[in-house]
Amino acid sequence: MRVLIVEDEAVLAEATAEGLRQQAMAVDLCADGATALELISINRYDVVVLDRDLPVVHGDDVCRAIVSAGGEARVIMLTASIGLDERVYGLNIGADDYLTKPFALAELVARVQALGRRARPALPPVLRRAGIELDVPRHQVLRDGRFIPLSRKEFAVLEVLMRAEGTAVSAEELLEKAWDEHIDPFTNAVRVTMMTLRKKLGSPAVIETLSGVGYRLSG
Repeated sequence: MRVLIVEDEAVLAEATAEGLRQQAMAVDLCADGATALELISINRYDVVVLDRDLPVVHGDDVCRAIVSAGGEARVIMLTASIGLDERVYGLNIGADDYLTKPFALAELVARVQALGRRARPALPPVLRRAGIELDVPRHQVLRDGRFIPLSRKEFAVLEVLMRAEGTAVSAEELLEKAWDEHIDPFTNAVRVTMMTLRKKLGSPAVIETLSGVGYRLSG
């Protein structure tokens, strides 16, 4: 899952980003509405965590732009206001969820995960293919009943491959879905992660390399 956090309180933004990254999400950060609109025009996000009171461009206008663009991104708005009218207004302009500050990080993570499931075609929380069982909520992977300890990035890459259901996934698509905007597009991160992932999954090999195309999970 790829998430954009738009929040001008730096400490809160960094803490929120770290909480989401602990769940193997790729997270981008920005502190104003204008930068948010630019990032949204470039990248495909599953969820946008959007502070309402933003500098430069107000959060309401960012929300309207996301909705009018007709993409898959879901919006959870953050606000310091506890008034019912504020929450109703935010939902009426297109926000999918609303959370009042201060909030528990665990609750935000759960809400982002729920919205992320709505941002793409529904799939079961436990994915199975080629003897591999990937339990998204528990962040756990088994192969033929054997527990496979994966890093957050390895887990994210495997999830993208399993959700592709046997179709090829390019290195560029893996970079977009499993890494954040700061990744160097010419990096060998995908190749290195794929190498360690294959080693941990063991034999027989289930990840195929398609020359000039990308990677595919067999089975």
